[in-house]
Amino acid sequence: MRGMRPDDVYRLTNAGDPRLSPDARTVAYVRAWIDDETHEPRSAIWSVPVEGGEEPRQLTAGAKRDANPRWSPDGRWLAFTSARGDDPAQLFVLPADGPGESRRLTDLKEAVEAPVWAPDGSRIAFTSRTHDPNDDEEDESKRPPRRLTRLQHRLDHEGWTEGRVHHLYVVGLDGSEPQQLTDGDCEDEWPAWSPDGRMIAFTSARHPGWDRGTATDVFLVAADGGEPRRITATDGSCLAPVWSPDGARIASLFFPGEFDEPRHARVAVVDVASGARTILTGGLDRTAAPYPMVRSPIWNGDRIVFPIEDEGRMPVYAVAADGSGAPERIADVGGLAGFDLVGDTLALSETTPTTLAEVRVGDRRLTDVGAAFAADVTLAEPEPFSAVSPDGTEVPAWIMRPPGFDPNESYPAVLSIHGGPFTQYGERFFDEFQVYAGAGYVVLYANPRGSSGYSEEWGRAIRGPVGGIGPGWGSVDYDDLMAVTDEAIKRFGFIDAERMAVMGGSYGGYMTSWIVGHTDRFRCAISERAVNDLASEDGSSDIGGFFKGYIGAYPWEAPEVYRAVSPLTYAAEISTPLLILHSEDDLRCPINQGEQLFTMLRALDREVEFVRFPGESHELTRSGSPTHRVQRFELILEFLGRHLGA
Repeated sequence: MRGMRPDDVYRLTNAGDPRLSPDARTVAYVRAWIDDETHEPRSAIWSVPVEGGEEPRQLTAGAKRDANPRWSPDGRWLAFTSARGDDPAQLFVLPADGPGESRRLTDLKEAVEAPVWAPDGSRIAFTSRTHDPNDDEEDESKRPPRRLTRLQHRLDHEGWTEGRVHHLYVVGLDGSEPQQLTDGDCEDEWPAWSPDGRMIAFTSARHPGWDRGTATDVFLVAADGGEPRRITATDGSCLAPVWSPDGARIASLFFPGEFDEPRHARVAVVDVASGARTILTGGLDRTAAPYPMVRSPIWNGDRIVFPIEDEGRMPVYAVAADGSGAPERIADVGGLAGFDLVGDTLALSETTPTTLAEVRVGDRRLTDVGAAFAADVTLAEPEPFSAVSPDGTEVPAWIMRPPGFDPNESYPAVLSIHGGPFTQYGERFFDEFQVYAGAGYVVLYANPRGSSGYSEEWGRAIRGPVGGIGPGWGSVDYDDLMAVTDEAIKRFGFIDAERMAVMGGSYGGYMTSWIVGHTDRFRCAISERAVNDLASEDGSSDIGGFFKGYIGAYPWEAPEVYRAVSPLTYAAEISTPLLILHSEDDLRCPINQGEQLFTMLRALDREVEFVRFPGESHELTRSGSPTHRVQRFELILEFLGRHLGA
């Protein structure tokens, strides 16, 4: 048996987005894989009996990308989205029990997203972007110029969004044309039918100047169209609404405040008639919106069911909808890739550090899509440890030993830093760690202050420094990561302290650039899709204005503060050999962030390399071209091998 290699990316597969039939006897799910010949991602809809005893059954061809399986209320039909040929994903239905061909319900120029059945099963609501006809002109020299009037006008991995906004649609099963329910220059998302089928709840920002902030509200619109009615107070961000069985209340996730990041997502219930809000999870002190989000909460009888992030895990909780009790854990989950609940039957898609995502109900695993991969690849197990930062704070961390580890040998080590910063490393399969361990490296990772999965105080510990709200990025987070490195060297004698690398992406890239500008203890470093100059990032990113929530001011209000917390300011101090990786179509951390750092270091005659991936977004390492993902791993291992050996 061997460790994971770069080209094993082509073998990765998972079973996600499980959805139970109304009688809870069958679970439909999405199986995703990478095509052996084309190396393109594929996915198809499968089903399996909840009680097991039968092999899973493939329901759709998966010629390209099939997703979003959704049962009709009577269980007779299964709706799903499918991208076929050169068309964007459209809405289809097929008989749940078969046999029978799938039937296409939409023919739009933009992708269908978020399908949800009407309670009577006669219609399906969904969202789709409005189409900008100027995009049909393939000759850019003849395409009209874009006229932009708002800040939020593009989105990473999506492109231009002004003139291409999400709106709500409904379509019947009778072959009629879809009806557009909402309009305007706003993003309408997360549709949810009222129990009587008369209204659809959704989230949107429709207040004046909405593009200059982060607030969103829950709205209601009649199922046959009309003027939307706002039922929340524009005092934070709302998403993922779900109705109570009696239609009198709506639960949603709620992030309080604006420009006050990061905040935990709370489960909140709003009275439809009065707009009065009740927070149900305020005492939990964990975010109820794990990254990435897998679905809306579920209103199950008199309780609401939702996942959280908790110290690297993603357990599922339930809370009384009337606020009469504290949230209770109902399922302990490592890495959550989807869940559904019908009655008392809870279906989960779970991944662990050494297993790909599989569907289970209780202790009964219903799929085994990762069996072939696990049969001949030895995966590294993480071991938790902790370090103490200079101010006495205990920092959670993990170490992975290479497969075939020999305690008598000395090993090079890689410190990996997560993005966000308000995300968490945890107990889920991560190809990055397995590839590096498989190449002979010890892997270190941690959740320093600023991470999610812990108290809100922990997540907000690196806000500022404007207004004294905190020390800012590159402060206690830097201390925590250096403490983890020191403790690992002290505790694990097989780590060669002279052969260590540091690397990370996005905020992790920021910290990598920051670290090598403040210490030369690492033999080499890899800064990927990083933020290197916060002022230019704030002015060119698809989330322009975001940093006010962390720093406490806009760049023009505190230019010296932005300069002080930017790694580029300290680039002249960098002597560590540096590999800069960036995607050319990254709109979250635009490629100018990598260009500026490379230009400065090369002008200073430092040892630096700059690798640009064409046609890729900020999501390269997660959902980018499998070919590029493999090439990226090969580049990284070549760079590490050249400087560290293995």
